[in-house]
Amino acid sequence: MLGSLANLSASGTQVLASSGGFLIEPGIGLMVWTLLVFGATMFLLSKLAFPRISEALGRRQKAIEDSIDTAERTRTEAEQILAEYRERLKEARTQSDEIVQRARQAAEAHEHEAKERGQEMLGEAAKRAERDIQAATRRALDDIRKEVADLTIMATEKVTRKTLNDTDQRRLVEEALSELDFSGLSSGAPQS
Repeated sequence: MLGSLANLSASGTQVLASSGGFLIEPGIGLMVWTLLVFGATMFLLSKLAFPRISEALGRRQKAIEDSIDTAERTRTEAEQILAEYRERLKEARTQSDEIVQRARQAAEAHEHEAKERGQEMLGEAAKRAERDIQAATRRALDDIRKEVADLTIMATEKVTRKTLNDTDQRRLVEEALSELDFSGLSSGAPQS
């Protein structure tokens, strides 16, 4: 059938081509055959090609819709993750602020404690120094008393030109020491 249609169409074309007016005056037979061939082609295409094309387009549309859905889900998940990240970052900042505040408080407490310890150590050192000074003053006063006693004995022996016995020496030393006022030396005030 197709072969005869092609032969018929070719012979019609030769007849029209030989007359030369086929472009200006269309032939009814040619139009009919063109419409029949066009209809047959459309029928074959609608049965064979168009369903496959439609199916491919449908698959492509479904794949695009799936991709859009996946992208939307991914975007929603990313927004949730970002919100969680921001919340955790906010919590971390709050915790870091608390840690810094506690560290400051601890540093201030340590500083205050160190100052108190320093004051205590300074007080203890001052008390120790005062005790040492008092002990050194007592030793110095004792040394001075002994020196005065020795000088008194020597002076008495030179004045009297005789050696004194132990009882006389003690009596003279005690009299000399009782006349001297050592209280001014121990307090640091000048003697009058």
